[in-house]
Amino acid sequence: MSERILRLDKGGTPIEWLDWQMAATLYARGLVTWTLGEVIYRPRGGICRHTGQRSTLALHSIIACDGVIHGHRRQAPPLTNRALFRRDQQLCLYCGKPFPERALTRDHIVPTSRGGRDIWSNVVSACRRCNQRKGSRRLEEIEMELLALPYVPNMAEYLALINSHRIRGDQMAFLRPQFGKESRLL
Repeated sequence: MSERILRLDKGGTPIEWLDWQMAATLYARGLVTWTLGEVIYRPRGGICRHTGQRSTLALHSIIACDGVIHGHRRQAPPLTNRALFRRDQQLCLYCGKPFPERALTRDHIVPTSRGGRDIWSNVVSACRRCNQRKGSRRLEEIEMELLALPYVPNMAEYLALINSHRIRGDQMAFLRPQFGKESRLL
């Protein structure tokens, strides 16, 4: 059981990926308000001593939950190298060559040593060679160019980026229409 369940708020905004145990807890607590997609897990519980029936749950691939979800209304999703490299399609955005994740680095367009911030709109994927060539200089100082502009993924795209190899078709069909117009995943 390794497939993840996509959790939404009751308005349909993507929040996070859940394992089946956490989803079962939300179902059992009565917090699931509506579902989409297929039933992907059917965990069985104990036997009720009054009825003799075994309890079961049907866990859907997409669930919307009631209640307050703390911290999900962030300005931007968390910046991680994995999500960054996937946003940039495993390419060095300076030389344009594809690289495995372990061979990429996070490059700050405006270097942090020169006041640049570690935020989505100031970072790109770079191979080690290009990152070292650029160093702590600005692009215009060494005549380097970006092949694509950085952007901040919205939460739907971020969730697709961090779970890209394990997204079910029904989950991607739900997420894709919510990607931003600048998304490279479209």
